Amino acid sequence: MRDKTYNLSSGQGLMRRVAELQLRSEHLDALYRPSIAKIEHLSQRLDQLVSADNKPSWIGFEAQHAVQNVSARNSTTTIPALQLPSAADFLPHLSDGAALRPAFCMCGARRSGVSMVLGVPTVRRAVQDYLLGTLDSLVSSMTPEESRDALIVVFVAETDVEYVMQLAGEIRDRFGDEVQSGLIELISPPASFYPDPSSLRLTLGDSVERVRWRSKQNLDFAFLMMYAHPRGTLYVQLEDDIVTKRGFMSTMKNFALEKTAQRAPWFVLEFCQLGFIGKMFKSVDLPFLVQFFLMFYNDKPVDWLLDHFIFTKVCTPENNPRCQKAKKELWIQYKPSLFQHMGKHSSLRGKIQNLKDTQFGKLPLFFPHDNPPADVESDIAPYQQHTLLEAYMGRSYFWGLSPQPGNTLTFRFKTPVFIKRFLFRSGNAEHPSDKLLNTSVEVKPQENRLDQGLDLNGTPDGFLVIGQCNGNGVCEGDAASTLGAISVLRLHIHSKILKSVVLSEILIEANNGR
Repeated sequence: MRDKTYNLSSGQGLMRRVAELQLRSEHLDALYRPSIAKIEHLSQRLDQLVSADNKPSWIGFEAQHAVQNVSARNSTTTIPALQLPSAADFLPHLSDGAALRPAFCMCGARRSGVSMVLGVPTVRRAVQDYLLGTLDSLVSSMTPEESRDALIVVFVAETDVEYVMQLAGEIRDRFGDEVQSGLIELISPPASFYPDPSSLRLTLGDSVERVRWRSKQNLDFAFLMMYAHPRGTLYVQLEDDIVTKRGFMSTMKNFALEKTAQRAPWFVLEFCQLGFIGKMFKSVDLPFLVQFFLMFYNDKPVDWLLDHFIFTKVCTPENNPRCQKAKKELWIQYKPSLFQHMGKHSSLRGKIQNLKDTQFGKLPLFFPHDNPPADVESDIAPYQQHTLLEAYMGRSYFWGLSPQPGNTLTFRFKTPVFIKRFLFRSGNAEHPSDKLLNTSVEVKPQENRLDQGLDLNGTPDGFLVIGQCNGNGVCEGDAASTLGAISVLRLHIHSKILKSVVLSEILIEANNGR
């Protein structure tokens, strides 16, 4: 897809466009080459059948002649071709084709040819789950154009089908539009993808549990990369407990195109210093990594293996200063970081990790706007200074405690306004799960409109329902011009919210010209 943010009239814009075409061309070529190899292998097998003394009776003269012509074009000798090693040489159980086919796929529109695939592996966590907050951060930080040129693959590294389907249902409920459009896909592996855990060797002096955990993680990443490889030009490895900055996709893509246009021989672009978060690869390079991970999955953690892979490419055994310089040419760090690790409880049982990327900086917790003068009120108790008035004035965010069904957040305009657009965004970087769900947007026009046949639901106290908050906790829309000037707007909560609610953005855009 063409990135319309390029200014092709400028030299820099043209160079980036050429770099993007170069990356896409390399990706298509990499997808095409295996097909040629398969055709050549098939022609060799057919040639063997035709030449055999006991060839099957169903091979007629014309078929024999055609196969011999193909063989003559593809081979100048009768010496059989060598066979390349495959993953099955390292993991024999993968010779079963079903072991490399997702056991479950929530795939929507099945996008391909996007600029960027974001891989998000996740597992069941015993204490706290962060996945929905991570997806919310990724989706809400994209522009509409960016979201059309991306694919988020959630890899549920669990073989419990019931759990996988439950999680898929939660994602579909919360991100229905994104699933339907193809922005978000969810897959899970078959149990046959994993080797017998009792066959693992103990390495690095780690316990049995830790060896099994990190070995499985290596295999999880390999499966996810294999799935993502044909779907887009660039691949970004993420984790399921992160937040990101707005515009992260364009920043990452432009940085990759800039390095490509400069003919920098990069292998990894790092947008977060921690672990395996925010690591970007060209999709054409993923098969190399997958093969490396499958060979050494039992030996070391995945981030160590990535470092060893780069070391093997450019360093001598002495690991001298030239080695570090050469590694930095292949492994380029972008600052400031675009992703921050938020999870405290690791997927490894009992492990606590208070890891923070110091290069990330601080995310904004609220987004101020200049709203029409109004008196505001709510029957939800605020926490400390985080009142609804402070949020409406753009000085902070609203943090309400223990919302109950029937609670409201009300805005009484000092002068009735024609509402061109409204936007209420709940949750923020520190409280990603404190969302307004099952909440309606209701207005009271200056003049009574209940008896004018409008296709809107009314409430017993004279309000008209003009919108609903979506699964991401965002309420957005407009007030139809037929409603006229609006005296009061409110958010009406219809179901209990377990802990608290955060309202990080309030925008009421008035149309003074009607």
